[in-house]
Amino acid sequence: MTGHGEGQSTNGQLHVLAEARSINNRFLKVNVRCSDGFGLLDPKIEDYVRGQLKRGTVNLNVRIERQLSSTDIQVNESVLNGYIGHLSRLQNSTGQADIRAEWLLSLPGVLQDPSRKQQDSEAVWPLIKEALDQAIQHLQEMREREGSAMAEDLLQNVDLIEQELDSIVVRAPVVVEQYQNRLTEKLQKLLEKHEVGLESSDVVREVGIFADRCDISEETVRLKSHLEQFRSITRGADSNGRKLDFVTQEMFRETNTIGSKANDSEIAHFVVEIKTAIERIREMVQNVE
Repeated sequence: MTGHGEGQSTNGQLHVLAEARSINNRFLKVNVRCSDGFGLLDPKIEDYVRGQLKRGTVNLNVRIERQLSSTDIQVNESVLNGYIGHLSRLQNSTGQADIRAEWLLSLPGVLQDPSRKQQDSEAVWPLIKEALDQAIQHLQEMREREGSAMAEDLLQNVDLIEQELDSIVVRAPVVVEQYQNRLTEKLQKLLEKHEVGLESSDVVREVGIFADRCDISEETVRLKSHLEQFRSITRGADSNGRKLDFVTQEMFRETNTIGSKANDSEIAHFVVEIKTAIERIREMVQNVE
């Protein structure tokens, strides 16, 4: 599910800002972008996030800023002089305006922070974790709001499926009865031409074979059971998108069997409506964590 969250922490010397964004994905994919000099923490941040989330493409941006004092910064004079030499020659050849000091100081390598060492990566982890916790919490809150709306939509589709299934259950006995009437009428017309009597046992046997071949009682019972299971999972305290995905597949399987066995145009219409609702459910549950 989609969502966005931010978090920040500080200890007076370091300030950490974490931003998390997620979009729909059937699986979990975590992309981490950390400030320069702290890249070794990327795998640790990814592992930590994977312990908190289960699905979605999650993009994490962790920015670490140091509160510097005048003694923390050194100017690399050799690099600065090199920039000045190149820019002076360019200025003389093009007639550009004077070189401004703030431009020079912003060039790569001019300012150095000797206090930044690799061990800072581990030392800053508690601050990163605090900011991540806040960002993930806000992300989850946003996803939960979206999830509540999605759950309502899912249950509405389940109710629609149950309504269509009830119509199938009512229609199924009529299909056998109509087949018996059609078969009796056809046989009587045929046998009347040859002046041959019709034994009721023959009709009963043939109708019994047809009724057994198109019997969908087991499938309708199983589909009703899947609908109740789907409702139970959706309303449960724990989110389980993969289980919902599996139940949806079973619902589709039973519906296919009903459609192939029923041998009736009206039931076929109900089956199409059920499949349409299941397809909507299938698309949504791909994004349920």
